[in-house]
Amino acid sequence: MNKPLAGIRIADFSHVMAGPYASHLLRLMGAEVIKIEPPQGDSFRSYNVDPRFEGMSPAFIAANAGKKSIALDLKQADDLAIAQGIVARCDVLLENFRPGVIDRLGLGYDAVRALNPDIIFCSVSGYGQDSPQRDWPAIDNIVQATSGMMMLSGEEGDPPVRVGFPIVDTLTGQTAAFAILSALIRRMQGDGGSFIDVSMFDASLAFMTSAVTPFLVTGRAMTRMGNTGYSGLPTASLFTARDGRQVSLGVVQPNQFAALARFTGREDWLSNPLFATPEARRANFDAMKAELEAVIATRDAADWEAGMSAAGIPCGMVRRVDEAAALARPDALLSFDGLGGPDGAIRAPGAGFRLTPGAQEGQMPPRLDEHRDEILDWLSVADDR
Repeated sequence: MNKPLAGIRIADFSHVMAGPYASHLLRLMGAEVIKIEPPQGDSFRSYNVDPRFEGMSPAFIAANAGKKSIALDLKQADDLAIAQGIVARCDVLLENFRPGVIDRLGLGYDAVRALNPDIIFCSVSGYGQDSPQRDWPAIDNIVQATSGMMMLSGEEGDPPVRVGFPIVDTLTGQTAAFAILSALIRRMQGDGGSFIDVSMFDASLAFMTSAVTPFLVTGRAMTRMGNTGYSGLPTASLFTARDGRQVSLGVVQPNQFAALARFTGREDWLSNPLFATPEARRANFDAMKAELEAVIATRDAADWEAGMSAAGIPCGMVRRVDEAAALARPDALLSFDGLGGPDGAIRAPGAGFRLTPGAQEGQMPPRLDEHRDEILDWLSVADDR
């Protein structure tokens, strides 16, 4: 059975993470992605490279599995002509150069639309194509800073805290993939091609809506709450168990608090005016948290996680990434051979959802320029028709 995007072809001029991750998600859904790389290759090929994976770094693998690669110098007329031939036969063009660069290379929206009137042209940049900050350089940690994201983690008075993985890159990639899907549906309805302007900054604000909207509505910025949840309740926070491991509780609803009190043998909390209502627990935050800390310290973290979860109480043990990967459902991680990983195969996360029918398949990331002959043959055949 065909995957949802079977027959869709993407000319991917993007590099590093945000753009490639967008086309990666679309490829997992069946699109064919032709990755047009500079002669030296996408810089992510050698990003924090383990010597075993020269030219195929883990960061590159994360966003490029199953694509086809051709290396082109777009400043050379012959290579530009090849790129134009690819774009003329694709449904989508994706790029994340600095604003204005793709135009100077001869592949801007107007030039491409002359070749392919129904093209969906998606530009990903730091601050958008026409903002006052359009020329500012932007990478993940920069936009984490300028968007306010760094000032949402930690406690009040702490220095800014970066989210510990390139969250802006990946959320921008998801935003771009969603936008491209929307444009494809619009085209299917007969409305032709589209120009899509995806800003890492705008995507971050949208992603942070639960923090940004309260300010826009009330005029008051959220305070930093550390490991306490959005509810501001002391029962939605981090606690240290007997074995030194930590658990995160998310007890925010009255029925959850009642279940917690019963499960821990502290039904007295339910009648104690200091703790009986959510408002009381917020007002007596430190006292409630201290009581709960003392209880959690009596058992091991895994025991709390298993027992509370079975009782319907939101509880999760804090895990390292390696421990979290062991929890993943088998089809949540794609496997493919050929790169000599620690267990003989490489694994990487899939799209983050299960579609039935339409299982996702692991495919090797491309070596630089690996598919040149195949792509040139395809162009030649297309020209002969």
